Amino acid sequence: MNKEETILQLKNIVKPYVKNQEAFENLNEETDFINDLKINSANLVDVILDIEEAFNIVIDNASMERMLNVQATLDIIETKLAEK
Repeated sequence: MNKEETILQLKNIVKPYVKNQEAFENLNEETDFINDLKINSANLVDVILDIEEAFNIVIDNASMERMLNVQATLDIIETKLAEK
């Protein structure tokens, strides 16, 4: 799976939780889930659970704490997929 496919899948996962549609439409690697997309911390946990299910990976607490923006999330997904 390449980065564009991963970003597309990630967009589909976060879409139901986004409160700022304009930021969502311009989503890129620098997009911050909380500050830009206005996803609250409770929903961020839901996003992470959805990511685990979609990519069939397990995300540990240390990784979860770093998943605040798209780039960090992509890096963690990539790392977890490589570990499989």
